[in-house]
Amino acid sequence: MNSLGSLFRITTFGESHGPAIGVVIDGCPAGLEVDENFIQSELNRRKPGQSKITTQRKESDTFKILSGVFEGITTGAPIALVIENADQRSKDYSHLESTFRPSHADYTYEAKYGVRDYRGGGRSSARETAARVAAGAIAKLLLRKYEIEIHAFVSAVGDIRAPHYTLLDLTKTEDTIVRCPDPATAEKMIQRIDEIRLNRDTIGGMVTCVIRNTPPGLGEPVFDKLHAELGKAMLSINAVKGFEYGSGFEGIKLTGSQHNDEFIKSGDRIRTKTNYSGGIQGGISNGEDIYFNVAFKPVATIMQDQQSVDKKGEAVTVSGKGRHDPCVVPRAVPIVEAMAALVLADFLLRSKVSQI
Repeated sequence: MNSLGSLFRITTFGESHGPAIGVVIDGCPAGLEVDENFIQSELNRRKPGQSKITTQRKESDTFKILSGVFEGITTGAPIALVIENADQRSKDYSHLESTFRPSHADYTYEAKYGVRDYRGGGRSSARETAARVAAGAIAKLLLRKYEIEIHAFVSAVGDIRAPHYTLLDLTKTEDTIVRCPDPATAEKMIQRIDEIRLNRDTIGGMVTCVIRNTPPGLGEPVFDKLHAELGKAMLSINAVKGFEYGSGFEGIKLTGSQHNDEFIKSGDRIRTKTNYSGGIQGGISNGEDIYFNVAFKPVATIMQDQQSVDKKGEAVTVSGKGRHDPCVVPRAVPIVEAMAALVLADFLLRSKVSQI
């Protein structure tokens, strides 16, 4: 599937080395003011060539809105955005026409379709996520009207971990090239990524996302639980290997009496004393912070020789070429935020028809 969402629905298109990538957004309400500078700023956070610890592919990621917006306001019609590809080096991938790269989608795409675009991975490339970020920016503009805030940051690179989000000032995330709001931890992360890059290798990491001011009641029972849809969205991002929300896997260390979030009355709101639930209970938001972790594997393309096979099953040596991130998580931060925004925007619209 190339689509996500029910009422606020997106469909992305395009390949890494094709003429362009893009997205069609269907279901965005009419009357929303579209801030094109904000959309571009979100794309700038994701684009390649930002620093020494990201791929040096040069893409401006300048977008065009083709439909659905008139005089800066959404009309209710499908919104189409396109981003042209400008800095393809397809020759970097010519040696992979018949070869399967370790831990890439080469073999599985070949097995499924019988044909594949080997230039940069084609449709399986993370280049596709630029379209998601553009759509997510529009979702964020919608969520702003309800004061819903989404903050993601790099919380781990390898075994280097940042403090818990409650101890951090998340407005400082953009202050460092690694997008970790804790300066001391950020410096260690940058050094580690640079060491890995100089060794012609890659390393994984984790992005933590916090959603604030979510109204209680978002989510659907049974199969469309809010955390299930967030998990699906996050696991659809390239290189993601794990998703946990709230107490996650650490919760197994606690007893029920320790883990239960007791309800209290705070002003005119019902709240919980603790938030092991991660802002979601029964698959529906309870008004507390929604927080979750997304684990990213080391980038599969490394600048070292690796052993593999070709289409005939014969042994080959794969040599890493091209321009690739030594660690994907700094550029993944806006992607995680965008996917969270798309899920929240969809559930927000769905909530409007839940009660008379």
